[in-house]
Amino acid sequence: MDEKKTYQVTYKVYHNERLKKVSFHGKLVFPLYLRLTFDRRTTEYRSNLFDLFMKPKYGIRVSGEIFPPHLDKIIEREEKLIEFVIDRHPEDFSLELFKKEYDYYGRDLLDEMEEGFLNYLRLFFDDEGMPYLGDVFALSYQEVTLYDVVLDLKRALKPDLYQRLIEHSFLFAPPYYPLHQFLETPLRPNLKVLTIMDWEQTGTKEKFVEFLSKHFPASNSSEILVAIKQFMT
Repeated sequence: MDEKKTYQVTYKVYHNERLKKVSFHGKLVFPLYLRLTFDRRTTEYRSNLFDLFMKPKYGIRVSGEIFPPHLDKIIEREEKLIEFVIDRHPEDFSLELFKKEYDYYGRDLLDEMEEGFLNYLRLFFDDEGMPYLGDVFALSYQEVTLYDVVLDLKRALKPDLYQRLIEHSFLFAPPYYPLHQFLETPLRPNLKVLTIMDWEQTGTKEKFVEFLSKHFPASNSSEILVAIKQFMT
C-alpha cells in the first residue's frame, strides 16, 4: 500500500505593516491579514472580518463618542473561522478550497439581511403615515445598526404601534430582528455578528427554534429557517 502523504496547515493573523495604516473608527491601524502555509505554498489574504467591522455601524458608541471594536476580539473570531474551515477538510484541504469556504462561512447573516429589513421599515412607516421617518432610516442605516434603532423605537412609539412593527416584521421582512434577539439573549456579545459558521455550529438551529417558541410563540419557525437558508446561498 502506498504511504499516505500528509501536510500541516499553519496560519497567522497579523497586522500588515507593509501597508499604510487605515482609519478604523477614527483610530489609525495597520489592516489585518491572514497568512496560510500548506504543502510548501504560502498565501496571504486581507481579513474579511476586519473589513466588515470597518463599517461605521460597528463603532461602539459611548456618551456621544465612537470607539473601535476590540481588535483582539476580531483576531480571535478570525482564528476561529480559519480553524473551522481547516477542520472541515482533513483529507482534501487546498488553499483554493480554503479561500472559497473562508469567504462563505465568514459572511455575516445579520449584515446581509439588514437592507431587506430597512425596506420593511420604510414600507411600514409609510403605511402608518410617517414616510419621513423611513427616509431617516435609509440615510442612517450604514452609520448605525437598525436593530439598535428598533430598540430605541420601543421607548418612542406607542406600545400598540411598536407591537405591530415587530409582529409584521415576521411576515414582511427577513428574519433580521429575531436573529438579533437570539444573539443578544443571553450572550450580549462584544461583536454583534452571526456568521454562517456560527449558524452551522452544532445545536444552533435547535436553540434558535426553542428561542422562537419561548419568545415569539406565534411565529412559524419552519418558514423562518427556510428564509435564513435562502440568505446562505
